[in-house]
Amino acid sequence: MIPQETVDRILDTARIDEVVGDFVTLRRRGANLVACCPFHNEKTPSFYVSPSKGIFKCFGCGKAGSAVGFVMEHEHYTYVEALKYLANKYHIEVQEKEETVEDIAARQRTESLMLVSEFAQKFFVNSLLHTDEGRNVGLAYLHSRGLDDETIERFGLGWAPSGWTALTDAALAEGYKAEYLVEAGLCIQSENGRVTDRFHERAMFPIHSMAGRVIAYSGRTLHNDGNIAKYVNSPETPIYVKSRALYGIWLAKGEISKADKCFLAEGNVDVVSMHQLGLRNVVASCGTSLTEEQIRIIKKFTGNITVMYDGDKAGIHAAQRAIGMILKEGMNVSLVLFPDGDDPDSFCRKHTLEEVQAFIAENEMDFVSYMALVNPVAANDPLGRANLINEISDTVALIPDAVKRSVFVDAVSQRFGVETRIIFERINADRRQMREDEQKEAERARRRAAAGLQPDYDPARDETPAPTPRPAEQGLSSLEENKTLAPAERELLSFIMSYGTSELDFESDSDYYSGSEDDKPTVADFIRASLEADGISFANKAFRDAYDAYMREYDEGYEQDEIVRTLLNSPDRTVAFVAAELSMEKHQLTVKNFEQALTTTSSWLVNFVPKAILVYAEKRIEDRMAGLIKSLATAPEGEQTAIMAEMQKLSAAQKRVKVKIGREKV
Repeated sequence: MIPQETVDRILDTARIDEVVGDFVTLRRRGANLVACCPFHNEKTPSFYVSPSKGIFKCFGCGKAGSAVGFVMEHEHYTYVEALKYLANKYHIEVQEKEETVEDIAARQRTESLMLVSEFAQKFFVNSLLHTDEGRNVGLAYLHSRGLDDETIERFGLGWAPSGWTALTDAALAEGYKAEYLVEAGLCIQSENGRVTDRFHERAMFPIHSMAGRVIAYSGRTLHNDGNIAKYVNSPETPIYVKSRALYGIWLAKGEISKADKCFLAEGNVDVVSMHQLGLRNVVASCGTSLTEEQIRIIKKFTGNITVMYDGDKAGIHAAQRAIGMILKEGMNVSLVLFPDGDDPDSFCRKHTLEEVQAFIAENEMDFVSYMALVNPVAANDPLGRANLINEISDTVALIPDAVKRSVFVDAVSQRFGVETRIIFERINADRRQMREDEQKEAERARRRAAAGLQPDYDPARDETPAPTPRPAEQGLSSLEENKTLAPAERELLSFIMSYGTSELDFESDSDYYSGSEDDKPTVADFIRASLEADGISFANKAFRDAYDAYMREYDEGYEQDEIVRTLLNSPDRTVAFVAAELSMEKHQLTVKNFEQALTTTSSWLVNFVPKAILVYAEKRIEDRMAGLIKSLATAPEGEQTAIMAEMQKLSAAQKRVKVKIGREKV
């Protein structure tokens, strides 16, 4: 319990404009400050802050309150947690009369992760500026990229030394615990317990939260060896969710609001170079494809985004994907293509601020012009022309504002010589389908609620924190015959029961990319093909029966909801039970996956479905090894040699799988 005198001091000290300003860019309007509401999507500001009264009020959604209320609403804190947040902001010491062990542990753990992350940032900066290796290699590299010392300091750039335990040793010597270094993504703990640095011999780019605290890192190698990853990025942690982070947003948010435009680049170096040149309203996604959450963060400061991705195949693909996502959020999108061989970083290093600004002004284009430019169609290719017009029309259909849709329909009509009536017919059909999909989803949510089930959590649609995953059900455990394979089989079946008909949109550089944008495997197809390629089926009968029942319905062409509904009503009560348990919550696969999956559904699936298959392969090898070890004890002497040889082969295969999963190094 916080003493009342401390509460009074916190409330008296906290300024509503400063507290809200940490999360939202406010513009002055008379005696008040205004912004687009951070609690609901809106196009025109209806969120007011009154410094004189110490309150905020949104006339759109109705939310209102004091500085404490704002922190509680925005950060989903309890009253006590919000008071502690404000006390920390204003350096007010809080001495509580009593605090539970759980409260202390949770608070200290989060803060410990922040502290070790900030210690690492100081360590990397010191290594860059005050060691021979850092100055001669790291600093020399940054200078060779045209970055000056002021920019290097502003972004907190650093150097991860060579060797495997430099940061680990320094942190442990300062009293930081190894478990926090690992949990913060700074270090890796091997199966034998050894802790080593995640980053070594790399230029380090710290990633900041909106409030300016270091929460993660991106490390760039200086080697040109194709076997070494160009970038190594922090994994998702309790303090860092990639889909909700933007590189440079801490420094750019004010400039974005002032310019009423955000430049969206691909890489960290692009952001730093543009910022140094004077274009400071620029951000980049953090080692992941652009997400709806990231777009919504930008939307808090502006309704206009200019995409500046690379002009190669991967950059064009990413830009076209971003167009639809940005338009769907009701924002305006423009795009800029740099000359061949240039990206924002290299172009900015060759030109002055005035020249870059002039180039952007002359070459900034709307998405219709961009899609036509990067998807050229020969004059004698009528089918290709029709496909392009349909693709652009489908993109226009994503725009929620009817007036804007009409304007772009005219643009498409004039550009391609197609009647507006025909384009509108296509768009109207698209929007009808979108409404039907939304209605089906709403009906499914209603039925789940009526059945007493938890609503699905879809991070691509919802910005609220994910619910805490439930513990593994004892009922399923009772059906498991092979305890070694059961967790992996259950996870694969969970993907199928939750996302079986969803397409896996692999990037073009993925090992699983099919080579065609029109030939994307579904989750069910991908898992089935992997199992059939190895000639195996689930070892646990309950899971095998549920898998077979699903595939029968799937092959008939039914939708995901229809398949699951049929399985839930199956006369085979074991199949019905398994279907009910594994389709209960989309993200109830494993706790680790749940925590790492707060990103768009598609990007989550392409990461974890292949990994789940690899984990299953590893478990099958482990199961086979256990069987061989058991048989070795009773096998005749003549057979023991053959068993040992097979065990050696399996051990080598297991190591290869672990390397692919990332549990062991090559």
